[in-house]
Amino acid sequence: MNTLHRWFAAVAMGLAMTGCAPLIVQSPGGALSPVNAVTDGDDKRVMLFGADVVAYFTESQYRQGDPAIKSLLDGVTFRFATVQHKALFDKDPQRYLPQYGGYCANGIVYGIPWGGNADAWRIIDGKLYTFGGPGSRDGFYLDLPRNIALADKYWKEEVSQSNALIQRVKRLLFRVPHYLTGRELAAEVARRKVKS
Repeated sequence: MNTLHRWFAAVAMGLAMTGCAPLIVQSPGGALSPVNAVTDGDDKRVMLFGADVVAYFTESQYRQGDPAIKSLLDGVTFRFATVQHKALFDKDPQRYLPQYGGYCANGIVYGIPWGGNADAWRIIDGKLYTFGGPGSRDGFYLDLPRNIALADKYWKEEVSQSNALIQRVKRLLFRVPHYLTGRELAAEVARRKVKS
């Protein structure tokens, strides 16, 4: 089976295993596409599982938003813990948007839009970055300037405006030259901690 056939087979298998929800929910087609969103109740695309994106900036903490306090931006629902947070977001939404559609910043270093937990995050130079967990965050910090540059490059050139599921499958099959598995990344983080 040639590479193209393997790619199409992997996409078909991914669709069969995960259903079509990521094709639609995470890829709304607007300026905020793709996004780390889920369907919850009447809200078709809730950003970051309903986390209040303003709380990261104003309270320096993860806080779940209230389904009754929300704003819709480009087809994506943002929930807030307070009406004050909603007002701040509505006044300047670009300031509070998570980088890379709310996906794990370390995954985007490899061109892979996945992960992104609302409670694994950092504000870096006034921007919100989310991670798949502490290990992904530690890996991202191994070389912060390089990893931000790589993530910015892959987001701009490949991921932004793509279909999240198809992009994910593509980059899992055709890995970037600097790709590290989770095990390799964890080993490198551990090795550097021992040195310091």
